[in-house]
Amino acid sequence: MSEDRPIPEGMTLDELREEIEEIDRDIVELIARRTYVADTIARVKVERDLPTTDESQEERVMERAGENAERFEVDANLVKAIFRLLIELNKVHQRSNRD
Repeated sequence: MSEDRPIPEGMTLDELREEIEEIDRDIVELIARRTYVADTIARVKVERDLPTTDESQEERVMERAGENAERFEVDANLVKAIFRLLIELNKVHQRSNRD
């Protein structure tokens, strides 16, 4: 996000913090949804005897993350780091469920 954007007129610090809290809840909800879908994918992989890791899919996810970061003017390296973490957490979870 650009630092030269104007501060919303009439919003108090408490109101801005409340907005951050709402955004944080939304982020956690989206992570939960993503995890649920990733778990479903993991079950499909087990049923079809597919490997846990799909490097080409991971590359596509990272590419999309970078493109979306640029679209929303967010640091692409930061967004990609977050997605790397999400991917790794899902892989660890998938591997532990296979054991």
